Amino acid sequence: MGYRVAVVGATGNVGREMMNVLSERKFPADEVFAIASRRSLGTEVSYGDKILKCQDLENFDFSRADICLMSAGSGPAKEYAPKIAAKGCVVIDNSSCWRYDQDVPLVVPEVNADALAGWTKKGIIANPNCSTAQMVVALKPLHDAATIKRIVVSTYQSVSGAGKDAMDELWSQTKGKYVPGQEFPAKKFPKEIAFNVIPQIDVFMEDGYTKEEWKMLVETKKIIDPKIKVSATCVRVPVFVGHSESVNVEFERQMTVAEARSILREAPGVLLVDKREPGGYVTPIEAAGEYATYVSRIREDATVEHGLVMWIVSDNLLKGAALNAVQIAETLIERKLLKPKAA
Repeated sequence: MGYRVAVVGATGNVGREMMNVLSERKFPADEVFAIASRRSLGTEVSYGDKILKCQDLENFDFSRADICLMSAGSGPAKEYAPKIAAKGCVVIDNSSCWRYDQDVPLVVPEVNADALAGWTKKGIIANPNCSTAQMVVALKPLHDAATIKRIVVSTYQSVSGAGKDAMDELWSQTKGKYVPGQEFPAKKFPKEIAFNVIPQIDVFMEDGYTKEEWKMLVETKKIIDPKIKVSATCVRVPVFVGHSESVNVEFERQMTVAEARSILREAPGVLLVDKREPGGYVTPIEAAGEYATYVSRIREDATVEHGLVMWIVSDNLLKGAALNAVQIAETLIERKLLKPKAA
């Protein structure tokens, strides 16, 4: 007997990817429901070779489902996730709403799958921020070997992380550069994104960091180790899909480049592409549509006693969102933490 899966936010970028990933990975689903807001009622979305019509979030009976993959934003997640969980349907939420609740596991399966044992406290499991997810996949095996003390990360985040409207804005502004008389002012972003970089993602906080940067700090501590010190600078770049990160890591003991490479070659979810030659690294274009988190350009950081620098790239719509959510569901099943309800 298979599982019944509801995908909430099925018309959005991440929701559509969730449907694709479920199909591509042959998730053991007897039935998949596409759920969206009332304004998207009846909208058709694809699931493998099937076409599903969206049902209304407000009126859908979640007792019919075993698993809810939710990508509808923090507002709907706050309102509906507890109601869905109360129907006996585990919620795997992609928003930031539940990540910092001590009774809600924040999970990247390759990193802290054991945390899933606590999902029954609220019936909700949180997906981490996209920039955090790819970083911890690469750093956790290194932390296990030499204990990370400090992380300094600068991100180069694609516009798809801000949704379809953000992708449309980049496309319109890019075309406007070549079409005389057409101008597309910034709406989704605080400044023009085409041919530009914007050192702000989310709102500013009192200490001068943005909320995106704060998320990376708090989530890394919750997922890997609360003792790790983290400083992040998050930047939006004119790339459609794929987040990149330059990461400086300080360890408690020496970690050589050769040792790091050896560890990462065997690390789950990681692909090492590190050739010291032109093009011997991965960029967002190569990572788009791929499940792996890629690590390149590993080298020593001469500014600290035990430091390395590396380049990390991943598809933010997949490992940063949809893929990780489906992997969480798969891990629940593999560890026998969830059984399908009787039809």
